Amino acid sequence: MDLSGLFSYLVFFLVIVSVYGLLSLGLNIQWGYTKLFNIGIAGFFAVGAYTSAILTTPPAMDRVGGFNMPFLPAIVIAVLLSGFIAFLIGIPTLKLKEDYLAIATIGIAETIRLFFNNEAWLANGVRGVSGIPRPFQHYISFNYNLFYLLLMVVFVIGVYLAIEKALKSPWGRVLKAIGEDETVTQAMGKNIIRYKMESLVLGSMIMGMAGSLYAHFIQFISPEVFVPMSGTFLVWVMLIAGGSGSNKGALLGALVIWGLWSLTDLITNVVPVAYAVKAGAFRVIAIAIFLEVILLVRPQGILGEKSVMKAAKKQEQE
Repeated sequence: MDLSGLFSYLVFFLVIVSVYGLLSLGLNIQWGYTKLFNIGIAGFFAVGAYTSAILTTPPAMDRVGGFNMPFLPAIVIAVLLSGFIAFLIGIPTLKLKEDYLAIATIGIAETIRLFFNNEAWLANGVRGVSGIPRPFQHYISFNYNLFYLLLMVVFVIGVYLAIEKALKSPWGRVLKAIGEDETVTQAMGKNIIRYKMESLVLGSMIMGMAGSLYAHFIQFISPEVFVPMSGTFLVWVMLIAGGSGSNKGALLGALVIWGLWSLTDLITNVVPVAYAVKAGAFRVIAIAIFLEVILLVRPQGILGEKSVMKAAKKQEQE
């Protein structure tokens, strides 16, 4: 591979890392701080992607679309719709135990994926949606992928700074307190359900944003993109490996795990066809082993911080 090809691959790699970085940041708000067990990340990812695809593509004879909406209004609608779906999920589940939220989110995620898979009138079914326009393409005179990487960096930095500022506010401190000890926080007079709902909705909106940005970069989406393995499992591994409760850890985890995932893909590509199925399983095993090593060496993740309340309780017991 020559230098130009290597540079192009690096740019593509970093754009995808940025997408997963946003997904990881969204999950960090939900799980890292509020301990909301959302395992339906792929569903919100899909809602954001398909919403932007349907709104911005030109007219089509075989599916809904043809609105030719500009990029910015489309991404705003995608973000709001993702948050609205999260709100609907949260109404019946947040008052119950965490297990119910997990069941609801994974169920909704699969329902969304299968809906887009089977209802061809909406998004072309298994054939997917192609021709998704790239934003500002007509104004860019240099390497477009490089421009999109810069655009992704702006979104990631903007979301990161906004989350950091929010978490340092009284609102953010309540989220952390809920994650540390929900009973104590409730005893202090805080409306636990309201804060959980806000955490669930905000995190899901960021996931929808990631889906919209992914769709406009790849220019093609299909239900296969949003399977639990790549849409949910990898994001959880990224957050846990990088450090749950740390926004920097969430971004670092996205970089490290996607790097490992891409490396194992390069390895499996050179494996003979007869071993292709086993090679695919090797990728999952490699990620699992890497995660186990991190958890053994540093249980809180690479950049994660130990729980203050748990550490204090441990000292009291000792």
